[in-house]
Amino acid sequence: MRFALVGAGVIGAVHARLITALGESDASVRLAAVVDEDLGRAEALAGQYGGRAFASLADALAAEAVDAVAVCLPSALHADAAVEALAAGKHVLVEKPVDITLAAADRIVEAQRGTGLTVAVISQRRFQAPAAFIKDSVEAGRLGRITSGIAESAFYRPQAYFDSGDWRGTAAVDGGGALMNQGIHALDLLLWMLGKPVEVSAQTGRVAHEAIEVEDLAAATIRFESGAVGLVLASTAAYPGLPVRLSVHGDRGSAVMADDRLEYFHSADPAAPAGPPDEPLRDGWGPVDVAHLAQYEDFVDAVRTGREPAVTLAAGRRALAVVRAVYQSADEGRPVVLEEV
Repeated sequence: MRFALVGAGVIGAVHARLITALGESDASVRLAAVVDEDLGRAEALAGQYGGRAFASLADALAAEAVDAVAVCLPSALHADAAVEALAAGKHVLVEKPVDITLAAADRIVEAQRGTGLTVAVISQRRFQAPAAFIKDSVEAGRLGRITSGIAESAFYRPQAYFDSGDWRGTAAVDGGGALMNQGIHALDLLLWMLGKPVEVSAQTGRVAHEAIEVEDLAAATIRFESGAVGLVLASTAAYPGLPVRLSVHGDRGSAVMADDRLEYFHSADPAAPAGPPDEPLRDGWGPVDVAHLAQYEDFVDAVRTGREPAVTLAAGRRALAVVRAVYQSADEGRPVVLEEV
């Protein structure tokens, strides 16, 4: 499978590394094109990982036989690139968030409809062994009826992070802050575990950064269709930054994932396994890197077999809908039903 990578920035470099690593075990996978409006940046990344450099996706698709497009642009540009790729008959793997508005996400939904093409949204933490173990425990009933969950992303970003790019921290391009761009990973895990969200009550704030238009703190309560309640904390103002933490509670068991490992698990089911198998690691790769590679493997397999990817476009849209509901609830000072968003 030949990939075109759109966006040669920091995230694009991560994806180039993943595609190259996948090609080590599957010779048919390779990076065929790197696209960036800064052609010099595209050339530098292509020089490191292979492929030809282009200043536009249209040029890349006209010149190279590409099967799939990996979209690694600033968030508000995701839908434009995804729709262009789908219109050209290419499968799409798009970074989170799927875009910054539901209208933009729905453009991708409409472009995919009826094509038979695969679209997946990056949410690599689902592929970590502790997260998969908790999900399997939920599905197998080992925790009983799920009653609540907590997703925490208490991160820290210095002011220099936002100053490093003129689009960072902007409402028009970044679309949001601590929740939209950092906390969405933990939020997606919570939604994956607890099911369909129906109502959100939230508060957001900008408490530790200057000259940004987005929140550096968000806290929300989510009511789910099952009756379960979820709590979400997302911050880029929690010095020095703490690991992602996910707790899932049921009436017959509880599980906690923290710092990329299963921190706690207890089930009333005597036959429940104690925990997940050890994750095989690559030299110089952390657990999240390995999970990211696993999502690429899942995407390639989904394309080849015609099945849905593990993280579908619908799942990415749902996570975005909850983020937008959090912002709307905070702005309007009232609970927001998801159908209103």
